[in-house]
Amino acid sequence: MIDLLQTAVAKRAHLLDSATNAVRLVDGAGDGLPGLILETYAGHWLVSTNGDFLAPTVRSWIRDQGVSCYWKRLDRHQKDSPSHLSGALVEAPFLIRENGQISEISFQSGYSQGIFLDQRDNRATVRRLMAPGQRLLNTFAYTGAFSVAAALAGAETTTLDLSQPYLDWARRNFTHNALDPAAHHFCKGDTFHWLRRFAKQGRSFDGIVLDPPTFSRDEKGKLFRVEENFGELAALAAEILAPGGWLLCSTNCRNLGLNEFQKQLRCTPQRPLSARHSPMPEDFTDEPYLKSVWLK
Repeated sequence: MIDLLQTAVAKRAHLLDSATNAVRLVDGAGDGLPGLILETYAGHWLVSTNGDFLAPTVRSWIRDQGVSCYWKRLDRHQKDSPSHLSGALVEAPFLIRENGQISEISFQSGYSQGIFLDQRDNRATVRRLMAPGQRLLNTFAYTGAFSVAAALAGAETTTLDLSQPYLDWARRNFTHNALDPAAHHFCKGDTFHWLRRFAKQGRSFDGIVLDPPTFSRDEKGKLFRVEENFGELAALAAEILAPGGWLLCSTNCRNLGLNEFQKQLRCTPQRPLSARHSPMPEDFTDEPYLKSVWLK
């Protein structure tokens, strides 16, 4: 087991440099270690397991590395923050770099630490696609990493989320990147509501990111399920897409295959859009659960 851990970490060493210090170091069965995930965030490690068992061999190996490490149980319904496992305590938010983009991370913020590393390549693509003067709409935005990527390219961004604390976090991420949040837009509320509102206002966007949770409930109690409702979501977004623009439609729903996901998207736009699926980052070697379809 030690050999597998060392091999997994070593083969990702080339991904860590002055521009990027947050990657997945061990990806479960993809590295011969089913049920075990290990990530590094600026030298602080986060180990994740499917339950309360962490093999003594793994625990001992992590402690021998002399790094700060926290432990997250993936199947806990109460969405606890990770618990301290070894090394120095990390009790305050800290900053990581991803392709030169800075994001604030917290091990005390509950189940999610502030960024989803599986979207790293998609964020880089958004930054490459956007240009000064263009407009990005980032829905279900969480801490606004896609928005920051577009803003770093000179785009004007609109960041949309139901949670005010996450919108505040997104504003801080703008500031961390020497971007003025006041030059961008932040909207609190339900994405379906805002998409219809933008359409009535005649607003359009050159790029739209749709990366909703697999299951959610809006302020009025209406349910959203990716397996049933993503097509409706994409159709509404397509109505406010500027000519020549693109949609990033993404889901980590493991119960929805890529073919079924693409079928939902084929019949949604009012005008023909070409589709391209992008793979997951190379440090994600286990099952490719993330489906990312670009419609243009």
